[in-house]
Amino acid sequence: MTSTTPSRGRRRAPSTMERAAGKAAALQKPRVILALLLLLALVSVMLLDGYLRSEIGNDSRVRDGAAYDKVPQKILDGGPLLTFDNGTAKTESVPNKTIVLTFDDGPTATWTPQVLKVLEDNDVEGTFFLVGSMVSRYPSVVKDLVDQGNEVGIHTFTHVDLSYQSTARLQRELKQTQLALAGAAGIQTTLFRAPYSSEINAVDNYSWPVYQQIGNLGYTSVFVDTDSDDWKKPGVSKIVQWATPKKNKGAIVLMHDAGGDRSETVKALGTYIKKMKAKGYTFTTVSGAMAKVNNQNRQQNVQQPGAAGQSSGQAAGSGQQSGGAQPTGRPQQGQGTGAAGALRVEQAAHSKATGATLYEGKALIWAVAVAEWVVPALSYFLIVVGVAVMGRFGMMLILARRHYRQRNRKRGRGGKFSWGPTVTRPVTVIVPAYNEKECIANTLKSLAKSTHPIEIVVVDDGSEDNTSEIAESLGMPNVRVIRQENAGKPAALNNGVRNASYDIVVMMDGDTVFEPDAVHQLVQPFADPEIGAVAGNAKVGNRNTMIGAWQHIEYVMGFNLDRRMYDLLRCMPTIPGAIGAFRRDAVLEVGGMSEDTLAEDTDITIAMHRAGRRVVYQEHAKAWTEAPGSLKQLWSQRYRWSYGTMQALWKHRKSLTDTGPSGRFGRVGMPLVVLFQIVTPVFAPLIDVFTVYSMIFVDFKAALLAWLAVLAVQLVCAAYAFRLDREKYRYLAMLPLQQLAYRQMMYLVLIHSCVTALTGGRLRWQKLKRTGEVGTPAGVS
Repeated sequence: MTSTTPSRGRRRAPSTMERAAGKAAALQKPRVILALLLLLALVSVMLLDGYLRSEIGNDSRVRDGAAYDKVPQKILDGGPLLTFDNGTAKTESVPNKTIVLTFDDGPTATWTPQVLKVLEDNDVEGTFFLVGSMVSRYPSVVKDLVDQGNEVGIHTFTHVDLSYQSTARLQRELKQTQLALAGAAGIQTTLFRAPYSSEINAVDNYSWPVYQQIGNLGYTSVFVDTDSDDWKKPGVSKIVQWATPKKNKGAIVLMHDAGGDRSETVKALGTYIKKMKAKGYTFTTVSGAMAKVNNQNRQQNVQQPGAAGQSSGQAAGSGQQSGGAQPTGRPQQGQGTGAAGALRVEQAAHSKATGATLYEGKALIWAVAVAEWVVPALSYFLIVVGVAVMGRFGMMLILARRHYRQRNRKRGRGGKFSWGPTVTRPVTVIVPAYNEKECIANTLKSLAKSTHPIEIVVVDDGSEDNTSEIAESLGMPNVRVIRQENAGKPAALNNGVRNASYDIVVMMDGDTVFEPDAVHQLVQPFADPEIGAVAGNAKVGNRNTMIGAWQHIEYVMGFNLDRRMYDLLRCMPTIPGAIGAFRRDAVLEVGGMSEDTLAEDTDITIAMHRAGRRVVYQEHAKAWTEAPGSLKQLWSQRYRWSYGTMQALWKHRKSLTDTGPSGRFGRVGMPLVVLFQIVTPVFAPLIDVFTVYSMIFVDFKAALLAWLAVLAVQLVCAAYAFRLDREKYRYLAMLPLQQLAYRQMMYLVLIHSCVTALTGGRLRWQKLKRTGEVGTPAGVS
């Protein structure tokens, strides 16, 4: 064989394969980025959902019993409405015989609409202090609330005690709630009530600076005069009794439309309104009450002409606008804006949300809606996936044990297991080789020790090293070397099949070494005329590195459990390229090794099934292969495998409708492969993400125990697989680390392959770098 050396000083033009590889590399990077972006989006949705449910950033501390000596006495003795005018604190009380119904902690989809119905039936408006996270989850309830004429105030976004929080957290709580209101009802508000607050005389040295900050941002802080204590569920009569003001005084009354079962509150509300109306009370909102106060103050000023200065009352919506957390476009007193734009004194604290605030609010509502749908759906789906995975483990253990006992039966019912008469006739071993100078000698030397008569056909697929020369230099009489231009592995195998001298062909990789009896064991199933192909037992030779040990565990579990299960179910999905045998006429019947996919071994295996041929697994036929030695090479190999498998499944999708024996793979094998080799692994990272999320934000101990339980199941399965294959258990010490690192990489590879398939990308066959460290089987530990 002669080679052409390029002229000196001229740069060699890239080959077709090199150009294709360059294009493929250029295409893969955007797909990797897209896959990572999808994963990032999912994590973001989960974090948003956790934040809304107070699983993230939750601070459950509540201050109690603090000193109050730094709070002005006039504030502690004042009314429940606290405002600031140029830094000066003022309080006001509700006029006599006036009640302001306030509801905290909502909205909810269950109780808030029921409260609204009672208010509407009794022609009464209330003021609802809403939690921003709840607003974002139930925007339609908030819109209905505002449209009905009720008033809303801020109750923070996550219901935290602000006396423990930083200024940045305080402003964030306000701004996020304003955005939620803007997105839900198109409004903003100047009313505020702090979580865990009650009467104004409970303000202490820690909460007072908070109210000062909030007041300087233009908010009116609303306290209570009368607490119904409905959260205690004392019964309807007690709620009515405790909510009733004394001596005909006016009052801001506290009730709840969230935080648990509020059926007593709903029942008591109608009774309470009728009772108080009968006593001559009127009902209004916070803004309505403040308007009454201002009117009374103006009347007093008219009656007292010498009175100077402004009234001490201040309507909601007054004050300077400053900072980034306060609402914008706030209306003046009496200029409240409902959802429809009507001017109402009872909604004077409202202003219409416009510009960026409105669109940011709508974006928040949309994002929350996505999170509210995605996270629960994924949770239920992952439960199904988890149950399916556990069921698969159980099925693999049961069927693997049955397979082992059946194939290794020495006595008992049916006698010793046998495929039939011993197959002794010569077979052809095909070795496709492309730049295998490091490995080809070891491969051929292992075949020379075969206990079965063989012909060896080495097909040199346009190697650029001296692979063929090394093969010829060994001087083995039963070796033929066939040279061809580089056309890929399928073409090399087909060339070998055409040139085979015998009716059974064994296919292997150029970096694989066979045990002496591997060929003999591999061809014995052909004693059964129904069998068209046989899968051997490929083992990792370079297993003494971390990456090699991880792949060793994967190979043992894959071959010993998966293949045994598929064998008994008669739907073997893949004959490994490292060691497999075929009837020559069966290969030719299905058109040979196809170049349609990157997984030619899976492709031809499915084709064998569809042709009505039986495919079996021969555990005693062992070959040793060199697994990728670096993460980059491993990624490249598994990417090609997983993408090629998808191609093969899509190519043979019509097997789902095949009838008879040829349709068995479509009815049984394809659903199992799609479920357990594509769907489950694609969503498996979500299980890990949920686990990490639960460990950090929910219940570390419970999440850790669940993860350890799954690991224990996998360890049992792996140990049983090692026992069946008589492997050393010491490698199982790498299993926990494999689950934490190696498995995540395999998931990303599969996701990458799915993205490539969905975007219509194509890959070419890729050559891995070999070291030739896998020698004869005897040298492998």
